[in-house]
Amino acid sequence: MGRKIGFISFRISGTDGVSLETMKWATILERQGHTCYFMAGQLDIPDGRSFISPLSHFTNQDIVQLYRECFGFARRPESLTKGLHKYRELLKKDVYEFIKRFDLDLLIPENVVTIPLNIPLGMAITEVIAETGIPTIAHHHDFFWERKRFLRNNVWDYLNSCYPPHLNSIHHVVINSSAQNQLALRTGISSTLVPNVMEFESPPPEIDDYNRDVRKELGIPEDELLLLQPTRVVQRKGIEHAIELTARLGLPATLVISHASGDEGYEYEQRVKEFAELLGTHTLFVDEKIGDQRGTAMDGSKIFSLQDIYPHADLVTYPSIFEGFGNAFLEAIYFKKPILVNNYSIFSHDIKPKGFTVIEMDEFISQTTIDFTRNLLQDPGRIKEMVENNYHLGLKYYSYSTLDTLLNAITSTFWGQPGPRN
Repeated sequence: MGRKIGFISFRISGTDGVSLETMKWATILERQGHTCYFMAGQLDIPDGRSFISPLSHFTNQDIVQLYRECFGFARRPESLTKGLHKYRELLKKDVYEFIKRFDLDLLIPENVVTIPLNIPLGMAITEVIAETGIPTIAHHHDFFWERKRFLRNNVWDYLNSCYPPHLNSIHHVVINSSAQNQLALRTGISSTLVPNVMEFESPPPEIDDYNRDVRKELGIPEDELLLLQPTRVVQRKGIEHAIELTARLGLPATLVISHASGDEGYEYEQRVKEFAELLGTHTLFVDEKIGDQRGTAMDGSKIFSLQDIYPHADLVTYPSIFEGFGNAFLEAIYFKKPILVNNYSIFSHDIKPKGFTVIEMDEFISQTTIDFTRNLLQDPGRIKEMVENNYHLGLKYYSYSTLDTLLNAITSTFWGQPGPRN
């Protein structure tokens, strides 16, 4: 009989990177014989495995107000301190109830003691771990010091103690080598590097009867290239570079942007739309036609998943300025598509040395990049060679089997080699 493992996050729902990686970890741990349970403010999990904690979500209005006060003023008022502790206590009760209800053997906080979107939750989890000594794997996706917006605050005492907490029962996991180095340098905490993964062991979905008419449904002529930007519309994604590439390519092409702005405001989305209009590109914002899974819209039209769009793409654009790892990169490799990549630091240090072949850019779209892209798109044989080699490397370095080996090694530090539960 395996162990009982509890994941805690702000939300485990949809296609954001943390939710996706959480479910991949859960899949592997379940295959190893464990049983996984989930606590968050928003969940797409069956009731028997889920614990809804509304205050855990960073969009909860009370939590949003605390967040604004923490990062909006240089000095912390006494009322804010009282508010943080009030909600810490409420969330602490939820964490204790989650552990008790499912008789958990191990906690896996997913980014909640990493990025301070909900400081009372980070405080609560830290205290529970300190009080119980429960074995914990803290899975860190992006630390607060990697985001400029968190550096002006009045809660350094909480950030230093809870983001992340330095406790003996916690095994820390990071997703890139830069985070590993910075965590050690800033806090003295050692960690294990576990990259994001895809199930390269199983071939990608192909075009079927449901998604065969994607181009028609999106309004893309058959004789135009489909360039896919499979991200949210946020500033660090560098989407104006994808628009410029589309405009300067000299080939009939449509740029498809898959997701909306999300929770980081709409100013950048407006800037992107204006830039696309300025350059005269055929740019489609299709977030209303793409969901977490297939379905039907209110007007009776089809809702596609992102996996329905990938097979139709001729090129994936990924000109991000910064990424914690790069799920869209792995998706493009998995679906065997050529990809434009801005040489962001994690790609440069962790991914590129593995031997992947991509269309590279360095902060701006050069004529060399344009020429290389145009020539590649007109050479199917070269594309096939490139994507097959990239897929092989993905299978080698970023597969489920890789994650299985790493997670087994980490859990063995708590319980020894796999065996029956006591």
